[in-house]
Amino acid sequence: MHRRRSHAPEASPTDIVSALLAQSTPTRSERRRAARLDRILGHEQAREVLMGLTDQVLRIHDPKHSVTRLRQIVATDLEGFGTIDRLGLRTAAIFGRIAAPVVKRAVDWRIVAETNGVIFDAGEPTAVTGFERNLNVLGEAILGDGEAEARVAEIVGRLHDHGPMGSEYVSVKISALCANLDVLAFDQSVARIAERLRTLYRAAMGRTPVGFVNLDMEEYRDLALTVAAFTTVLDEPEFLSFEAGIVMQAYLPDSHPALQHIAEWSARRRDRGGAGIKVRLVKGANLAMERVEAEMNHWQQAPYATKTEVDANLKRLVELALDPALRGAVRIGLGSHNLFDIAWAATLAESTGQTDRLEFEMLAGMAPAQARAVREALGTVRLYLPVAHREALDAGISYLARRLDENAAPENFLRNLLRIEPGNEAFRAEETRFQAALQMKDKVSSGPRRSQARVSVAPAPRSAMFTNASDTDFTLPENRQWIAEHIARRPHVDVAEVDSIAEVDAMVATALAAAPAPLPTRIEWLHALSDVMETERGMTLSLMAYDTGKTVREGDPEVSEAIDAARFAATVGAATLTSLEHDGLQHEPLGVVVVAAPWNFPYAIPTLSIASALVAGNRVIVKPSPHARAIGAHLVQQCHRAGVPPHMVQLAACADGPVSTRLVTHPDVGLVVLTGSTATAQRLLATAPQMRLVAETSGKNTMVVTDAADVDAAIRDVVRAAFGHAGQKCSATSLVVLVGDLGKRADVLERLADATRSVRVGQATDLSTMTGPLIGAPNDRLQRAFTNLEAGEQWLVQPQLLDSATNLWSPGVRIGVQEGSWFHTTECFGPVLGVMTAPDLETAVRFQNATSFGLTGGLHSLDPDEIDYWLRHVEVGNAYVNRHMTGAIVQRQPFGGWKGSSVGGGSKPGGPDHVLGFVRFTTSIDTSSSDATFDVALRTLYGVDTDPCALASEHNVLRHHPLSGVVVHLASDAELPPSLAHAASLTSTPHWVGQSDASTLALLRQHRPERLRVLADVSLEVLATAHELGIAVDRTPVTNHGRIELGRWLKEQSISLTAHRHGRLDAAASAPLRSSRPARLGVR
Repeated sequence: MHRRRSHAPEASPTDIVSALLAQSTPTRSERRRAARLDRILGHEQAREVLMGLTDQVLRIHDPKHSVTRLRQIVATDLEGFGTIDRLGLRTAAIFGRIAAPVVKRAVDWRIVAETNGVIFDAGEPTAVTGFERNLNVLGEAILGDGEAEARVAEIVGRLHDHGPMGSEYVSVKISALCANLDVLAFDQSVARIAERLRTLYRAAMGRTPVGFVNLDMEEYRDLALTVAAFTTVLDEPEFLSFEAGIVMQAYLPDSHPALQHIAEWSARRRDRGGAGIKVRLVKGANLAMERVEAEMNHWQQAPYATKTEVDANLKRLVELALDPALRGAVRIGLGSHNLFDIAWAATLAESTGQTDRLEFEMLAGMAPAQARAVREALGTVRLYLPVAHREALDAGISYLARRLDENAAPENFLRNLLRIEPGNEAFRAEETRFQAALQMKDKVSSGPRRSQARVSVAPAPRSAMFTNASDTDFTLPENRQWIAEHIARRPHVDVAEVDSIAEVDAMVATALAAAPAPLPTRIEWLHALSDVMETERGMTLSLMAYDTGKTVREGDPEVSEAIDAARFAATVGAATLTSLEHDGLQHEPLGVVVVAAPWNFPYAIPTLSIASALVAGNRVIVKPSPHARAIGAHLVQQCHRAGVPPHMVQLAACADGPVSTRLVTHPDVGLVVLTGSTATAQRLLATAPQMRLVAETSGKNTMVVTDAADVDAAIRDVVRAAFGHAGQKCSATSLVVLVGDLGKRADVLERLADATRSVRVGQATDLSTMTGPLIGAPNDRLQRAFTNLEAGEQWLVQPQLLDSATNLWSPGVRIGVQEGSWFHTTECFGPVLGVMTAPDLETAVRFQNATSFGLTGGLHSLDPDEIDYWLRHVEVGNAYVNRHMTGAIVQRQPFGGWKGSSVGGGSKPGGPDHVLGFVRFTTSIDTSSSDATFDVALRTLYGVDTDPCALASEHNVLRHHPLSGVVVHLASDAELPPSLAHAASLTSTPHWVGQSDASTLALLRQHRPERLRVLADVSLEVLATAHELGIAVDRTPVTNHGRIELGRWLKEQSISLTAHRHGRLDAAASAPLRSSRPARLGVR
């Protein structure tokens, strides 16, 4: 321990900084390393290359694939690297073609050496000469309870080890102690963290000398959990005499009230005879991920907006912690490399007589000469030492990314350290920043920047522009209290049942007789509906939890989607119809629209169709699933409370059978919108081939994971998408294909098994539940999936029936699923995941496309060439890259499938063309302007990828692909309409013309097109044949407007691609989107 040296009372922070700089004498190797790091930090491309080498080349186990990726990365600009490094990397890339394993080992060694000094090897002695140290064990993301236990055991081992591998002082985050922490389940999460903390505290107390455990901080959502667990355990009699530590991040304004709370609590604990605590004060290095979370959820950014505010808050936190009244209760460790902050804190502590309560902390390897100078001049310096096992260095990528970005920022002190000398321009710039923050110290805001309050919701301002609703921010305690009160009681909703065909006929007649309302009135209905939905969000969530077993975490985004649906129709939908009218194209509503809603998304899915139908002028009859009648009634009643006349939206709560069949096949119904199984859609069409049915049906959805994937993220996303809502989503992940080397790695399967076993199964009314009950007893297919293995399969995790009364099953994973097997091709609709292996990506995509469905599909890979290949070949309506593959967000991710996952050829709900499916166009536009509308439609929508949300952290594009073929049925004496022929030509869609029932039937059977376009009278046999073959029937008349006609020849695909790594925005992420675009539409 070094004694703190006193400075003359008149010594200012500036004087002390000048002295520290003068005393900083780096060694030759330190100068070289600092210069190399400075070059990399000064060149964004160099940082991208270093991250690529570490995040991709090092991560990929297969030598050939790894070296191929190396060759691609080093083919870019290597500015920022020295001559020898550039030559070495490019030589390795060349020789990798003939000696991949040797080059792979050499490159891995070089990458490890390059990152050494930022991340240290956990498998080698970690002594730091002359300094105290704070050891932080990095590793894979904690995905399961087994991994959490192993991490705790490793930290305990470090505490017990008195040799060079051990440490008496360790740091750990709560996310490393427990899997699946959730601030919504606050009390349960605190209890789980507390149990792990007791283990660590006992280990520290049981060694000689007594050890120290510092509770680190990372995500904003962890702040309240961390503080609560810390104070809970240290208040217990067993730990009253134990001193422990906690981190406060200055970039969070919430840290000031949190520190006040902790300080007051510690003082009371001290008065009871307890030990004090240590608070490590840092600026915070997770800003990038906080920005991503805010953007993705439409929340305010939790950290301050400017660095000056952060610096000011740090000084305010130091002042608060060094209050003389807290002597004995709180001491601090100032974690900073900014010599001005260090000098100012030293002068403050000295002037108030608190120097024994202040310790300085710096990052090991980042500024060793300055660390020595501070130690010699001001006292003890503790080095923060992040370590990772060499074979798992990729697990420290998120830490490396944060450090690179933090230190590369122009305002960062470390970034400018090599150029700072007493009195020079760089010195004066840092001093100016320091003084600006000092002057703001007492003015900077404190408390949460987020202000969402579900208890008091005001009507949204009316706007012609669409904006997505925000999901609930459960980091705010008032929102947690709000939902707890709603979940505590089951809402009552009156449901009037319809149990006769006569009642159905009367409802249809009432709808037909309803007087139409003008468009402005319909728009206001929908805005008002969105307000009612937001105000009653809590009641809706409670209904879904009690009636359909949907957890709050699953239900809350669904409520947001329903609100979005109403607003989207009122803005984008209305504007689309108005724009077409301005072009001279007139339309009329279809009349009566029946919306047959599912039980698994009983609120958002029907709202999407109700809203589009209403804005188009239709009358709506809602038929909810028998499992979700109360939710359907609640939705219809909300429409009425919003001002929609009862005859415009009616509820038909009828059982499945003759009454419901009469409703959906009623001759006066203009359109039926169904969400349900493929079998249901086929049954209805067989009953009434002439009916107009648009349906979203089944899916057998696959996630492909290559050896270039971030395995942590892939397993997390697979488990989330496979078992959320008990796997009862049409978009749920049912299969995962492990590609190449990944399929041979036992550790991957072990981690998948651990993550699956760690899913908390329970009732949806328990806020800690991750997977709720099934909607009913398993059907034959799901029961077979739960109990029977096919040839070559084994249980990795066997599902178990936990409660037959509530149909509660634990998730299961079966491995060894074979191509073409029953589980490969059958939708089971429950919490069972199958694992397949493939030697290469081409084979994996073949497995993925082999089913009759094409709803959702995913890929996890960081290799842009693999992403490009996958996007070119996958056959799904919604494609997800490096993220989970469930959930739909209006405008951002319109939802709907290909192949057998869609019936009727309608446009995606939540997309720009959805409203067009609810009108009938009655005129054409002037011939002279027709060609221009085709050109505009191609250049603004159909021929380009559109991303109206333009998020920085995720690309969400709507892409249009030509249909594989269209049969056009014409009258015997008719010619192909010119606008139809023009659309077919522009989209390069193969098409065939039938001019009799017999010829059309022959063409359907011969070519199996995706669509039958009916422009003349047609027999029921033709319609029935098309339905049997899975061919969408389109009976809309031809128009000569490009926006309408081109859409008849295309199918939509939504692509969502994560565009960041641990918060670092990836400028190259969009490259596969550009390269994979279909070329046949002529606009690139």
